[in-house]
Formats: sequence, structure tokens, C-alpha cells
Amino acid sequence: AHVYTLNGTDPEGDPVTYGLTYEAGSRRYFSVDANLGNVTLIEELDREKEDEIEVIVSISDGLSTVSEKVRILVTDANDESPEFINTPYIVQVPENSPSGSSIFKIEAVDRDTGSGGSITYFLQFTIDRHSGVLRIKSGVTLDYEKSRTHFVVVVAKDGGGKLRGDNKVFSATTTVTINVEDVQDTPPMFIGTPYYGYVYEDTLAGSEVLTVVALDGDRGKPNSIHYCIVNGSESSFEISNATGAISVIKSPNQLKKEVYELRVQASEVSPEGDVSAYAFAMVTIRVVDLNNHPPTFYGESGPQNRFELTMYEHPPEGEILRGLKITVNDSDQGANAKFNLRLVGPGGIFRVVPQTVLNEAQVTIIVENSAAIDYEKFKVLTFKLLAIEVNTPEKFSSTADVAIRLLDTNDNVPKFSSDYYIARIPENSPGGSNVVAVTATDPDSGLWGEVKYSIYGTGADLFLIHPSTGIIYTQPWAVLDAEVNSKYNFYVKAEDTDGKYSLAEVFITVLDVNDHSPEFNENIQEKTMIIGSPVKIEAIDQDAEEPNNIVDYSIMQADPANVFDIDQSTGEIKLKSYIRSLDIIHNITKNKDCVWSLVVQAKDRGSPSFSTTAVLKIDITEETLHKGPMAAFLMQTKDNPMKALGVLAGVMGIMVLITIMISTAMFWRNKRSNKIMPVRRIIKKRQTQQSRTVRMEWLKFKRPSNAAEKFVVEEDAKSLQNENSNNNVQAAPVPPAAPLPPPPPARAASGNTAVWRVPTVSGSLTPKFINKQLKKRGQSSAHNALVSELKMKFEKRN
Repeated sequence: AHVYTLNGTDPEGDPVTYGLTYEAGSRRYFSVDANLGNVTLIEELDREKEDEIEVIVSISDGLSTVSEKVRILVTDANDESPEFINTPYIVQVPENSPSGSSIFKIEAVDRDTGSGGSITYFLQFTIDRHSGVLRIKSGVTLDYEKSRTHFVVVVAKDGGGKLRGDNKVFSATTTVTINVEDVQDTPPMFIGTPYYGYVYEDTLAGSEVLTVVALDGDRGKPNSIHYCIVNGSESSFEISNATGAISVIKSPNQLKKEVYELRVQASEVSPEGDVSAYAFAMVTIRVVDLNNHPPTFYGESGPQNRFELTMYEHPPEGEILRGLKITVNDSDQGANAKFNLRLVGPGGIFRVVPQTVLNEAQVTIIVENSAAIDYEKFKVLTFKLLAIEVNTPEKFSSTADVAIRLLDTNDNVPKFSSDYYIARIPENSPGGSNVVAVTATDPDSGLWGEVKYSIYGTGADLFLIHPSTGIIYTQPWAVLDAEVNSKYNFYVKAEDTDGKYSLAEVFITVLDVNDHSPEFNENIQEKTMIIGSPVKIEAIDQDAEEPNNIVDYSIMQADPANVFDIDQSTGEIKLKSYIRSLDIIHNITKNKDCVWSLVVQAKDRGSPSFSTTAVLKIDITEETLHKGPMAAFLMQTKDNPMKALGVLAGVMGIMVLITIMISTAMFWRNKRSNKIMPVRRIIKKRQTQQSRTVRMEWLKFKRPSNAAEKFVVEEDAKSLQNENSNNNVQAAPVPPAAPLPPPPPARAASGNTAVWRVPTVSGSLTPKFINKQLKKRGQSSAHNALVSELKMKFEKRN
């Protein structure tokens, strides 16, 4: 019977075990479940024999043990019968003892306490005083097993001589011996209950565990007793029908329970073979385990320490690995068969269920992290399944290897080695030239890992890509020219067989090759140099990049050689610093026309380098047009008409803006006034045009001529250029159609043309120029009229 439960805890949270021990020589009445703390009675208690029991209670966390002595008090139960003392009773009574006298005290004792130990006395028999019938007293039962013979003293007395006035009474006394005969009215009784037995792990099958004893309650003619097990055996135990000996019929390791409760029946069998009565008793048999079995893993065919499974990568989380059929078992019993399960290996990928097992369980492994189950990382995932006992000192354990072979799926996208590729290729490379090789990898296996390349985009027209190798090359017909287009960019695509793809961008630069020579716009150029001002030559190199398109200038030949300097970078040619007048030039050379022919070279900085030469004729003069800012401006802009037009447009714009501001102010003034103001018209008197036609000659964008035909109003095509510039346009502009000229104004000297003459020495005085000058002088009056008309229109517009 369960009588108490011990409770205790460990401050560190470790599991605790309980123990009960006794002092040497003491009888063992109790046992305790080491894990649960349940205290069980294993021997019958008898307070009348021992009313106080001392035990030592202990609690342990496996490292430390705490013990304490406990005193157990046995309380009383009414389990004792009264007993007469000082039997047999023989009483001597004087015959003259008065009625009502106490003649003897019968004494009986009951070792129980309390109400169970109090005794009352009564007689079992009564007699009818008139008829002499001896009867069993009401409420009294005879029991052969308690008292087989009763002696009753019966006194018979007469009524005396009261009617005759005689007081004498006569009596007779006799003793009646009553023998109680036994009848079959008492069922059998078990002796020595309750029954406890133990089966140890080394107990052999067929060994006797314990014997139960039952007696017929009828002692006179007892019947034979027949024993049988009613239930609770579970085919593990049997009992002898005649002796009541109970035996175990299985080996202890086949017993599945720690405690067996057997219900045993004892039946009375009459000589005729009839069952007349029966009784029951409970027999408790404990299987005592010695913990000599570690946990063991089993497969479908028996014990197994390696399990394998093949599955696809990235299964859904929560999926059970149904292909693994694993069972774990510990053949020990009770706490010795309790153990924990866990997986040892890469963490967080799988989990095992259950984590705590008692005796036996089916092992289930569940997916916990699908992303980690990756074929590209692990072809085989290997774990160890560990089972280790929990609450045993031995801590037996066992392991099993779990190998999961992964199958590949197309779960990866091809990936380029770089997000972009930069390549360079020289221009003029032949068609089919390799440009750059792109590389993309797909870690999937088989066909899923094969990558095909393609290109697309607006800049991909001149290029092709090999679909397998990723080599980008030019079209067979492609001609790369850095001067036309030096930058190309497009996208390259890497795609697997399922259509998964990724992109990278390709940037291609066409490298410039020095394949152009610097070019002058004319091989022979003529420039006019004013002493103190440089002239400039310019050659253009059509190459796209530096240094191939950087031009250096030099004078290859000059006679005399010590007159000019040239700026290597800009191409500006100027006189030596010591030449400040024509007189110095006359001293240097006897050539009075002051015209030099120079051979100049323009050379690029490429490798190999290309160069071009040109002949430059320079006419040197020290003349100026005017004094004052207008003259300086005309001189500066005579070779750059666009600059003059720009200045003119700026002046006109300013005047228009001023006019708008004045008009706006007058509008607001009139709006605020209540009077209607008359419209005012301002008529400006036309001024008389003078004959200074040379001032407006710049409007014709022609260079004026001097006495040597340099400042004539109309010039040939070359006179449209600035002497110090490098613009050499040979085509002569067509003069605009002019209206009929107005009559010329009165002039003091009608026969002379207003020409500014500057003393100069020209090296190009040929008959061609003389004829041209004479021709222009004949037409000077018409040109003067044209200039006057243009001036009036210009002033009117302003």
C-alpha cells in the first residue's frame, strides 16, 4: 500500500533521487520509489508488537546527499480478539452466600486501544424457566472455530411450600455440556496477507516467486483448497492449484511492467468435487531492474546503428523524414529505461521527436531549416542520433549514424563573376576579333547547371557572343572607328535550361589608333602680320583621343631663319622680340616687299607619329587703321565677322530693352492720368551722309585695302580673312543685290576716292593686283552709294 510521498528539490534545478535505509538489525517495513518518492509498505504492521519504527530518509542530486532520521508511529486498528485470563475458572461459593453476592470476577483483555480494546461480558445461553428449554441467547452465534464446547449449569427449583405456609424450596443443579458441531459455513481464509513478491533481473523463467496459503474456515471437517489466478498475470505468472506457489514463466527482460497486481482465488472443494466457498487475495509482484541494458536502435530488420535516406534538397519545413524507420528501446524497467534523444551534427537543420523516451518509442526526424538543406553545400548530411539515460548512475548511451543523401533541384540562378565587364579594343580591329570573355556559373548539377549566353541592347549591334564560352567578339563585317563612336555598352544574359537567368552590363571602349595625320585647310596659306601681333596657323587631327590628336607646330624652313618664332602648342607665329619695326626688317633682308615664305610642320604626338607640312606666306606691316576704340575694334574684328555681328546684336538688344522700358513707363503714366494724351510722334531728321565710307566697310565683312590694295572697300575672297587667323576660305561670297544708289552728296574733291593709304612694302605687287585696284577705283562711287544706303537702313532700324 502507498503510505506517503517524499518531496524535495535541488537549488540548481538538477533532478533528485530518494532513498530509505534502516539501522542494522531493524526490520524493513517500507520501500521508496527513487524517482517519484512514493513510500510503499512492504511488511505487515502490528502495533501490538512494534508501535514505533525508525528509518533514515535521504535525497540526492547525484553529487551530494542529505539524510535525516525519521520516526514513524504505528496507529492502532481493531484487529485483536478479547482473551480470557486465568482460565479455567473454578469458583468456590459458600452455599449460604446471599442472593446478589459477587462470587467471581471474570476478566478478559483486548490488546487494541480505544473502543477496540473495551470489553463487555454476556452469557450466550438462556433457559425457559418454566419449560426448561435451553435456548441460544438472542443476538449470539455459535462458532465452532472459536468455541467447540459450552458448559451450562442449570438449576431446577420448586415453588416452595408457600401455599401451605411452608417456606422450604428445593432445587436441583445439573451441568449441561453443549458441544458445538462444525458445519461448512465459513469460507476459506488467506494467511499472511498482504502478499508481496519480487522478480529480479537474474531470476530464471519458471522460478517460484512466493506462495500463498489459505485455510478452510471450518476446522472440524476442513475441505481441500484449490488456487487459481483470476487476473493481472498477463501470461507472465502461474500458480500451483494445490500449493499456492506462484512462479514467473517469462524471463525478466520480457516483462513489460514494473509492478504486477495478481488477483488470486482460493476455493473450498468438497469431497464430492463441488466448490462450496471461495476467497480472494491480492498479490503484488515487483520487477526489480538492475539497469544492465543501454538504449538500442532498431531498424525494420532488427538492431541497427546506421540509417540512410535519399531525398531532394529544400524540403518544406515541418516535413517528416518518412523514409527513416527508426525505433529505440531500453530493455530495463522503470527509471532505468528512461532516456533522452537528440541529434548531434549541423545545428538547426532537423529536430528529433520525442526527446524523452520511457522504454521504447518510434523516432521521428522533422525538417526545421529548409534553406540549409542545400545540395550545393552538402551532397550528404550526416548526423548522429544519440540516446542517453537520464536518471541512472551508469548513464548508458548508444548512437546511430543517420546519412541523408541529397538530390539536386534547379534552385539556383546563373550568376556572373562580376556585375559589369569593362573591355577595350583597338579601332580598325578586323571583324571577328575577341573583345572580352564573360563568365557565369550555375552551381546546379546536370543540365540545370549548363549556361547559355546572349547579348542585347542598343550597343550590341556590332558584337556577337559565343553561347557556350561567353566570348564576346565583333561582327565579321564590323568596323570600329574611335572617331565615329568610341563607347559601346549593352547587356549580357546568362540563362539555364529552365529559363532562370541573370544579367551583367558590358562596357566596351574603342581605343584610338593614330591613323590620321594633322591636316591644314590649305597647303599654301597667306597671312598678314602686323608688327607686334602674332598670326596663327591651325591643323586638325581627326584622331579621337590624346595624344594622337594633339598637334605640335614647328618651322621647318625660313629664309632668313632668324626672324620668326612659333608656339609649339598653339601655332602662333610671331616676330623675334628684337624686331619692332620695318626698319629692322629692312636691315635683315634686302627683300623690300617684306613677304616671307615659311615651311611649317604640324606633327601629332601619336605612336607612330604623323606630320603634315604647309607653305605659309607672311606679309609684314606696321600700319593701323585709326586711332580710337572704333578703329581698334574694327581691326580686331575684321577677320571675325561673327564677333562683330554679336556685338551689333547686343547693342540692338539693349536699345530694344530701353525702348520697351520707356513705353511701359509712358503706359502706366497715361493710365494713372484722367486726360487723354495725344499721340506724339518724334520724327528724326535724316543726317547727311558723309563720304567716310571706310567706317562702314566692316559691314560688308571685307578687308579694306591700302595703297597696295589692302584697304579697298571691295576685296577678293582672301580679304574676308583676318590676317592673324587661320581661316582660309577660298570661295568668294556673292555680294548682295543692292538697291539703286541715291545721288551722291556734294564733295569738295569729286575726282578722288576716299582711300586710307598706309605706307607699306608688299611682296605681292604683281600686275594682277594692280589691275584689280584700278578696276575697283572705277567702281568706288557705286560702292560708296551702297555703303551710304546700308548705313541709313541701319540707323533707321536702331
